[in-house]
Order: sequence, then structure tokens, then C-alpha cells
Amino acid sequence: MTYKEPIFDVAQLSHVEIFSPRMDESLHFFKNLLGLSETERDGNSVYLRAYEDFYHHSLKLTYRETPGLGHVGWRSSSPQALERRVQSLEASGLGKGWIEGDRGYGKAYEFVTPDGHPQRILWDVEYYQAPEDQKTKLLSRPQRRPTRGVPVRRLDHVNLLASDVTKNKQFFIDHLGFNLREHIELDDGREGGAWLSVSPLVHEIAFLGDRTGKGNRLHHIAFWYGYPQHLADISDIFVEEGIRIEAGPGKHGVSQAMFLYVFEPGGNRVELFGDAGYLIFDPAWKPLKWTQDQIEEAIIWFGSPLPNEYFIYGTPHDTPPYQAGK
Repeated sequence: MTYKEPIFDVAQLSHVEIFSPRMDESLHFFKNLLGLSETERDGNSVYLRAYEDFYHHSLKLTYRETPGLGHVGWRSSSPQALERRVQSLEASGLGKGWIEGDRGYGKAYEFVTPDGHPQRILWDVEYYQAPEDQKTKLLSRPQRRPTRGVPVRRLDHVNLLASDVTKNKQFFIDHLGFNLREHIELDDGREGGAWLSVSPLVHEIAFLGDRTGKGNRLHHIAFWYGYPQHLADISDIFVEEGIRIEAGPGKHGVSQAMFLYVFEPGGNRVELFGDAGYLIFDPAWKPLKWTQDQIEEAIIWFGSPLPNEYFIYGTPHDTPPYQAGK
């Protein structure tokens, strides 16, 4: 069998920008409950990172009147790799052009998915330097573990709602070198969801079919704990703080990951990963296909069923999350 030559030009998910109409409440959620650290402020934006994220920031929180996705940032594997991906993106017709960069990183190339989700790819990054009172003796960690809330360890992935899962999936495969890890095929032949990565992780990006038909929306961003017990720990805090838990703790069939879904106060859905699921090291990995009669096990391996709003609500949305699905 002949295998397509892999593309290793995209190294990792670098950061995500999301919008919030309630900045103070959103900052309390991310900083005091999830333990993210603030590295900088600029205008209407605050730059945040988890304690095992090595760069200047992994989350950019920006004020807007409606919640949603600002952009997804990807880091290339070299300056040369960046140029190769830009050539491919320009040929795709979905490239938007170069920008000078942002706080924490240099020149970046902007593009969009076939659905229109804003993306950036870059190489030059600023590495986080902890202040004296946050330095750690653990050399493999960029800062001391915070003592606020139940701190997440790193940004894990982003999940986007798409009007056409296959078209968006194939774009990431053809132009960015992503590998399809798992997907759901519906009875009519359409793909209901696709999970892709450039690393041994099961996914750094996923696309779910948007049942509203709108597409170009954010389903969720996800942070990683590595310890399932932390999902119960943070759930206690969320209840006390009035943070709405949408679903979980539970376990997905896709990815095998322990999950918890909540709405941050700005209206965006956030997933918390209790463990790593499984890792993929096989260079000839054959994507796992779940069929429509297997969807229940794919979405929920164990735990309570997901509410209907999980498959409908994304940001931006016509109603806030406490009304969605009602």
C-alpha cells in the first residue's frame, strides 16, 4: 500500500482568542477558578496562560458585545515550514494575508476555514518568563503551580461548528497536514464530526456538524487537567460559584477522554479534560469510523446523556446558554 507523504509543517495549537461581553466575570472564571495567570493587558484584551503552557499566552480574552471565536493560532515547525504552509493556503483561496503579529508572537499569516472560522499560523513566539515569586524548582514546568481554584495545566484543543464537516476536515488535511483520527459517518453518508491532530494527541481541532445550518461558530475550547478527580473538585467550586455545568463528569467514546462541560460567564462553552484519553504513535494510523447507530457510545461512553443544547448551542448564538435548548 502506498502512503501519502506526511506534512510536518504545523507543530501545535498555540493559542485561542475568544470574545466575552462580561469581561470581569469571565476573568474571574479563568483566573480564580481555573487558575490561569495573566501575562499582559492591551486595550480590550487580556492575555492568559495555564501553568504548563510555555508561551506568553494560550488564551486571549477580548471584549465584544457577543461571545464567540476571535481566532485560532497554530505554530509552524520552522520558519521554512511557515512559508510552505502560506504558499498552500494562498493557493487554496482562503488565505487573508500577513499581519505583524500580536502580544507574545511575531509575524503571522491569517486565513479562514471553508466555513469562515478565523485562523492564524506563525513561527516566532515569546516564551513565558515567570516572576521571582512564581518560579519553580521543577525545570520541566515554566512556573509554580497556582493555588487558586483547581488550576488547569494546558490548553488542549478547540472544537468548531461547521456547516460541512468534510469540507473543513479535508482543508486541514490537504493544506496544513493534519491527520484524521476519528470521525462519525451518518446514514446519508455525511460526516457528523471529525477529530484531527498533528501530534500524538487524538485531536487538537475537531469539527461538529452545525444542526442550525449556520456554521462558522465556536463549539468549545478545552483545557487539560490530567487527573479525573479534578473534574469532581472543580464541579464543587462551580456549583458554589453559580457556574452552569452543562454535562459531566463523564467519558467520551471518541478520544476516551473524561470530560466536563461548563459555560464561562461570557457565554462560551469550555470543556475540561480529566485525562489524556489515548495517544497515537502509529504513522500508518487508520481513522476510526463511528456510524450513526454507534453515536451514543461515541459521544457518551459512560455518564449522563448530553442535553439537546450541546448539539445546537455555539457562539455566537441568539440566546445566552442559560436559555439555550429551552
